[in-house]
Amino acid sequence: MNAVEGLREVEMLMARAARDAGRDPADVDLVCVSKTHDAAAILPVLAAGCRVFGENRVQEAAGKWPALRTSYSDIQLHLIGPLQSNKVSDAVRLFDVIETVDREKIARALADEMARQNKFPRLFVQVNTGAEPQKAGILPDEVKGFMQFCRETCGLTIAGLMCIPPADEQASPHFALLARLASEVGVSGLSMGMSHDFALAITLGATQVRVGSAIFGARG
Repeated sequence: MNAVEGLREVEMLMARAARDAGRDPADVDLVCVSKTHDAAAILPVLAAGCRVFGENRVQEAAGKWPALRTSYSDIQLHLIGPLQSNKVSDAVRLFDVIETVDREKIARALADEMARQNKFPRLFVQVNTGAEPQKAGILPDEVKGFMQFCRETCGLTIAGLMCIPPADEQASPHFALLARLASEVGVSGLSMGMSHDFALAITLGATQVRVGSAIFGARG
C-alpha cells in the first residue's frame, strides 16, 4: 500500500468511526505525521489533498516545509514533539499549531515570542495521562493549575489538550481521562489517537488524530 492508498484507508476508517459514534466526520481533523519522511514522500499526500501535517522536531521541519509551502500555501503544520526553550522562536515562526506545551518555562517563552512576532499559533497542553516519568506532559492533577498559569499569568489562549497513552496499556481510559480534563478546564480540542488507535479515540471524542505509519509506512 502506498501513501495515498494509506491516506484514503485512514480517511475511510475515520469517517466510519465518527458515524458509528453519532458524530459528523467533518468534526475530526487528520494530522498526517510526516516526521522522518522527506519531501518526496510527502508530495503525493499533499497532491491527494492532505494539508495538515505533524512534525516532531523543529529543525527537521524547518528543513523541508518552507519549500513545500511555496507550492501549497494552505498547509497547516503541527508541532507534536517536545519543544525546547531554545527552539521557541523557530517554532512560533514555522508552526500553526503547537501541541506540546508542558511546563511554565515554555509557556512564558511562547507568550513572549508570540507577542514579539505577532504570530499566534494554536496551543495544546500535553498531558502525561499515564504519569510516565520518561514522558513529557503535565500530570493530570496539575492540569487545572497549569491552565490557570497559561491563561492568567501568560495571557495564552489554550485550544485543547493532547496525550500519548502508555504503549503497554489500554488507550481508552487515557482518552476518557483527557476528555474529562478538557471539559473541566473549558477547552474543546482533543488531540489523541495514533495509527493503531485513532478509531477508538474518535469514539471517545477526539477532534484531531495524529496518524503516521498507517499512511506513510515505516519511518524513513
